[in-house]
Parts: sequence; C-alpha cells; structure tokens
Amino acid sequence: MIFDEEVANNYDRWFQTPQGRYINRREKDLILNLVAPRRGERLLDVGCGTGEHLVLFQNSGCNVTGIDPSAPMLAVARQKLGHKVELYKGKAEDLPFSDNEFDIVTMILSLEFTDDPEKAISEAIRVCRGRVFLGVLNKSSATALQRRIRGLFHPTIYKTARFYHVVELTRLIRSFLPGVRIRWGSVIFLPTGWYGFAVPLEEALPVMNNPLGAFLGLSFPVNF
Repeated sequence: MIFDEEVANNYDRWFQTPQGRYINRREKDLILNLVAPRRGERLLDVGCGTGEHLVLFQNSGCNVTGIDPSAPMLAVARQKLGHKVELYKGKAEDLPFSDNEFDIVTMILSLEFTDDPEKAISEAIRVCRGRVFLGVLNKSSATALQRRIRGLFHPTIYKTARFYHVVELTRLIRSFLPGVRIRWGSVIFLPTGWYGFAVPLEEALPVMNNPLGAFLGLSFPVNF
C-alpha cells in the first residue's frame, strides 16, 4: 500500500516545516476562494488523508465527513478531529453515500491516486447537490518536472501519481456536465526549494486562470 503508516506520518510532519506551512497556506487560500464554504453546509472530502483539509472546512463552519482508502491516514485524521467527525474507509470510485447528500464535495490531491479518475469524478457529482472542487497536481508546472526527476532516483509517492492539465480536467468535467461554468486557478509557481527567498515573486503572480502553478484547483456547480 502506498499510503502506509510511515507515509502518513511523514506527510503530516511536512506541514510543520517552514516550506510546508507556506505552501499549505497558499493552497488553502486558493481552496477557500474557489469553494466558498458557508457555515452549516455539509461537506465530504474524498481522499481526506490525514484530515488537514477537514480541519480547514470545519473551522469554516462546515459539517465535515471524510473518506479515504488508507487506514493509517485515517488514524492520523482521527487524532486531529476526534470522534465528532464521521470518517470512512473507502474508495473514491464507490462512495457509500446517497445521491445529493452533500452541499460540497472536494477531492484534494487524491484524484491523482485513484484507479479510475472518470468514475471518481462521476461519484463526486452523484453525491453532491451543490458544488464540487478538484485540487490536483498540475503537470504544466516546474514542480511537476522536479518531482518526476526526483522519482527517477528516490522512492516517492509521486512516482505513481497521475498529474493533470486544466484542459484535460475541464474536458473530463464537461463530459458529465456539458456547458458547466468552471472557476479555476493555481498557486506554487516556483520550484519548491525557492520558497526561502522568492515569496514576493510567488505572490506577485496572478492566481486565477493561471495554468502554471503546481497546485491546480477547479470548482463547478452540479446544478446550473
């Protein structure tokens, strides 16, 4: 299993590093901008991992639910969130929820690791009555190339990940929802090692409709 206990703990510790904190904040700013969560909304995070984004949405007033195929990841999420949040072990391609059950469904850095991305997006749309957010690794970024090269020489979870381009994802979404309006943007434009000195340059670049950031986010309604 890719996401074993060691990966789960290392992934969570990365958020505590200076670089991890900065990148995490930039990604979360984009997520909140595109998702626009409202207090009291029901939110499902598919591939919730260690619960980092469940905490973000819970702090925004949402009633959150998470699902992930990795028991070690869910164990870390449970430590963060306690027993007041519903966490399920399961796959994105077969969600154990009713049609239109959630106001918001998110998939953040999880679509890359699904066996069937088309089915995963279809399931996200099925259980949603409001809007869906996809946050993915962008193949058109400097960081994507950096990660691919690193994977040639060192073990990394990104070696098996599928990276995406905004055009590819837009086409896939509209195969289910023809004509849907998609809001999108990206962040983290520079190689990750630059963030000790190049923060002003990062924050000077436009975010919305920019296809070059390492983290790409797309938001769309399921009823329009």
